[in-house]
Amino acid sequence: MFALTDQPIANHPLLLECTHKRAGALVVFEGRVRSRNQDREVTELEYEGAESLARNEFAKIEEETLRQFELIEIRCVHRVGLLQIGDVAVWIGVLAAHRGPAFEACRHVIDELKQRLPIWKKEFYTDGDSGWINSP
Repeated sequence: MFALTDQPIANHPLLLECTHKRAGALVVFEGRVRSRNQDREVTELEYEGAESLARNEFAKIEEETLRQFELIEIRCVHRVGLLQIGDVAVWIGVLAAHRGPAFEACRHVIDELKQRLPIWKKEFYTDGDSGWINSP
């Protein structure tokens, strides 16, 4: 399951959806907006994303990861729009029978998302400057 949203990400409802009778492990990752990046003070971020392309690419990541790590389920929600310091930008939940594969897969998913999904991040700085991060 993958979704882009312009609304704040609430982890509690997502956690309630992450259940399965074979699941012995649930690993959750929350990526949050931080106030500093590469020695610059950040005031806020803006994310833009191509939803249909992101959904298609996530489906590929999901299929690969489920197979590679023998998982039960992967859920992911990514914010778009203007985010403030401390806001959750991305939420990932990985269900597996055992903790080892769940931890490894969760790290794998966030790494793949950052490389492959058409989601772009713009940082705004305290000095009034701004810039797109890792843009092609």
